[in-house]
Parts: sequence; structure tokens; C-alpha cells
Amino acid sequence: MCWKVTMHLTSMLFLMIGCLISGVYAVLKIYSNMIEVIEWEILSMNSCSIVFTLIFDWISLLFLCFVLLISSSVLYYSGGYMSGDKYFNRFMYLVLMFVFSMAAMVMSPNLISILLGWDGLGLVSYALVIYYSNEKSANAGMLTILSNRVGDVAILLSIGLMVKLGGWNFLYYIYNMNDGQWLGFNLLIVLAAMTKSAQIPFSAWLPAAMAAPTPVSALVHSSTLVTAGVYLVIRFNPILESTYAQSVLLIISCLTMFMAGLGANFEYDLKKIIALSTLSQLGVMLSILALGYSDLAFFHLLSHALFKALLFMCAGVFIHGSGDYQDIRFMGCLVKFMPFSVVYMSICNFALCGFPFLAGFYSKDMILEVALMSWVNFICLWMYLLAVGLTVTYTMRLIFYSMSGEFNLNLLINVKDTNNLMTDPMVMLGLGAIVGGSCLSWLMFPEPYMICMSGIMKSSIMVMMIIGGLIGYICNLLSVNNSLMSLSNYFWVVFMGSMWFMPILSSMKNSEVIMKTSSLMEKVGEKGWLEYFGPQGLYWKLAQLFVIFNEFQMNKVKVYMKMFVLSMLVVLFMYM
Repeated sequence: MCWKVTMHLTSMLFLMIGCLISGVYAVLKIYSNMIEVIEWEILSMNSCSIVFTLIFDWISLLFLCFVLLISSSVLYYSGGYMSGDKYFNRFMYLVLMFVFSMAAMVMSPNLISILLGWDGLGLVSYALVIYYSNEKSANAGMLTILSNRVGDVAILLSIGLMVKLGGWNFLYYIYNMNDGQWLGFNLLIVLAAMTKSAQIPFSAWLPAAMAAPTPVSALVHSSTLVTAGVYLVIRFNPILESTYAQSVLLIISCLTMFMAGLGANFEYDLKKIIALSTLSQLGVMLSILALGYSDLAFFHLLSHALFKALLFMCAGVFIHGSGDYQDIRFMGCLVKFMPFSVVYMSICNFALCGFPFLAGFYSKDMILEVALMSWVNFICLWMYLLAVGLTVTYTMRLIFYSMSGEFNLNLLINVKDTNNLMTDPMVMLGLGAIVGGSCLSWLMFPEPYMICMSGIMKSSIMVMMIIGGLIGYICNLLSVNNSLMSLSNYFWVVFMGSMWFMPILSSMKNSEVIMKTSSLMEKVGEKGWLEYFGPQGLYWKLAQLFVIFNEFQMNKVKVYMKMFVLSMLVVLFMYM
């Protein structure tokens, strides 16, 4: 027991020290406007050299500061949440490996070293998703790693396309890659970001990854794995401006934002509701990135990480105290039994909705105003407004079912806030959810944005929030009638509640077709024509040719006699 306590406390201490150092260093870089790059040459071949590079600028250092802050809180929180687990040490090592992989990706401007951190995130996330050894976790882990593998292949192909530049450090070449020849490279970067940040059609893995322990969800779905794709697009934003890839990203991210907000209103699993809200906010970040505002996307990325990690921690306390129930219909009236956790849960929910002067307000309100002020089409405009209303709707639904309402738990369950290891780290993140947005806005935007829009456009955001809150509250009060309406419109409820059938399309229905197609391609291709004209066929042809050459090298008389006879026949044939 002593080893467990020592491990999570020492890990938290070292990560917190790293967080303070990187935070101070980031502030210095912001005010000095300098970038430091460190390179180690690993291998040199002809004109290309494989170099391990680290970049120290304000973006990487500030992001690393937030990653280490949330990781230290999650590790301390894990000491209480996972205290009874048999393989506690293994869990802690996996989380530390995950943090190290994220740090390696954040601090690298080189595509090859980015791939090391990128692959490390995918591999360790698979190990964490299947941490609980059951069939559901195994299926979720397989869906997670296969979806992320598409992004890994896109990074590998983009590495191949950068060979002609003579290096893989995009920091040196990024402003020379704006012509039309790099459209394929741009699309590959966007594809990699879409898979990691779970945009349509790769959205199914994000709610499925909730099979992992709750501390993992607090870390993975706030500041590490899902934000890696957003961070990659922020780094490559100069080459994506005014390209076809940027338009594709805008449409897909707006669809994802709307789809996730709609699906969260039909979900009853507490962790999946929060996962879908994460998916919706990822759509917000990528959509504003597609409009060209990388600084706003990074601002929302950092502020969202603070309250979303705290939201998962509060959900873990609710689940832990409610007898391991995750269905919000089995909760209720928790405000009387867990007032401390409910206060922080309410702060997170209000920050998520963009309540004035909380962390989410400063970034989300600015993003929405800039988006409404930009040249976006009518459909994307309405998707932004509907996503705002849907966020408030599922937040009111979550508050109604879990924190207020009637007490629906088992009478033998003792629900209370007693575990200090789980509640203490919530204080620090709660403070960040309250003042983090304002501090970041003062730090990142010393000069304010110029917002010019009509009164109707300005008030439309607040109107949609009020309408969404009223709809959410009224639908929850009429829960009986709502369930009867759900039965009468069964197809549409299932369609919207299952993320537009995306989990089914990603796993069950098309798996048989894909397996049969791949088997046919293997028989006809890899074991058929490709085998005949490919490596094996080339091997046998070369082997026969080498036998002929060997006959010549052995200076056999019969060979030369055969050649003489053949040459004489050819000459006779030509003169006949």
C-alpha cells in the first residue's frame, strides 16, 4: 500500500514541477517572441538526414504546461479511484507513458519524431481502453486502434511526400508549400487530424473509448489524445489557408459538431454524454481552424481542457459513489448527498455552455462571434447556432437526471464525498475552470479582436442558449410523454441517438463485407496476379536468367556450339 501512495504522489510532484517550469518558460517566450530549436542528427543517408528535433516556442510550452497540469491532477485522482485495483502499478506506468508520448508529439516540429509520439498515443490508448479485461473493452479498443491507424498511415504517406524537400522539419519548409502541388499533402494532414480528433466518419471510437477507467477518460479526452489532431492542424495551418482541404475540414467539423450535440440529448450513459460533448467541442475547434483562426482554436483547446478534465473527474466521483452505475436514470438528487462534487460539476457545465466570465465563455463566445462574422455558408451558420442550443439542452438534461430530480439509487448505497484523494485535485482544476479563460485571454491576446456585427447576430447566440435551456428543461419535466413520443418515432430516435448509425457502420454491419472483400483481394491479388508479376514471379525469372549466365561463366563448349548453330540459322533465315 505504501508503494501505491508513493507512486502517485511522486508522479504528481514531478509533473507539477515540469508544469511550473514549462509555464514560466512559455510566458517568457510570449513576451520575448523567440523560438528555440534543438536538433540531434540520428542518421544521415545521401542528401537526407533523420534528425530528432525539439522546438521551444510559446505554443508548445504552454500546451505542455496544461498537459502536465491535468496529468498531475489525474494521477493524484487515480490514487483514490484505482486504489483497490490489483494492477495499480501497471496502470500508473501506462498513464506516464501516455503523458510522455504526448510531450514528444507536442515538442517536435519534425514529422518523423511526431510519428513516434503519434504512434505512442495510439498504442498506449489501446492498452488503456482494454484495461478492464472484458469483451466490451476489447471491442472498443479494437475500434479505437483501427480508427487511429488510418491517421498513422496518413502521417507515413505525408512523410514520403516530404522527401523531395530534403528533410522532414516542416518549420523550415512550411511557407514554401502553398502551391497546388501540395494538395495531397494537405488532405493527408487533414485526414490524420480527423481520425485522431474523431471527426465524421471516424467518430464512433470516441464514445466507445469510454470503456477505459474514468481517470484515463479525464486525461485522454481533455488535453491529450483527441486534441493531438487539433494541435497538428494548428502547426500546419499556414499551408492549409485558402485550399480545398480547408473547405473539406469546415464542412466535416460543422457536421460533427451538430451530430455530437444531437446525439448527447439521446444518451443515458454519463461518460458517453461527456464524450459526445468533447466531440462537439472538437468540431468547434477544427471549424474555426478551417476558417483560418489558429490562435482562437488554440485558446479554446486550452480552456476546454481545464473544465472537461474536471467534468470527467466529477463524473468519476458520481459513478464511484453511486455503486458503479453509469446510467443517469439510476442517479438523482445527488446535490443532497455530494454537495462538494455537485458544485464543481455545475461550474463545469456552466463553463461548457459558455456562461459569462467562466473559462469557456472567453474562448467559445469569441469563436462564435468570429465565425458569424466570417464568410461562412448558410448551413454552417445554422449548425453553429444549433450546436450552441444543443449544448445547453443536454447540459440541462444531465443536471436534471443526475444532480436534481428524485432519488433513484439503491437504498443500501452510501453516497457521500469522503475520498480526499479524489476531491482534492478537483479544487485546482475548478479554480482553472473559473479564472483560466480570463488569464489566458490576457496572456494570449494583449490586443483585443475587432468584432463588427449587427445586434441581431450578436444576440442570436444568447437567444439560442435560452431556447436550448428551456427545451431541455421542459422535455425533462415531460419525461413520460417524451418516452412515449420516442416509441412512436423509434427510427429517428435510434438514428440520432446512435450518432447517425456510425458505430454500426464502423463495426458490425460492414465488417463481414470488408472481410470477404479483403479475402477476395488476397486470393486474386496477393496470392494471384501480384504473386505472378510481383516478387515471387520476378524471383523465378531472375533465377532462370542466372542459370543461363552461370552456363556462360562455366565456359562450356556445348553452350557456344548452341549459340553458333542459332546464329548460323538466323543468318540463313535473313538471306533466304
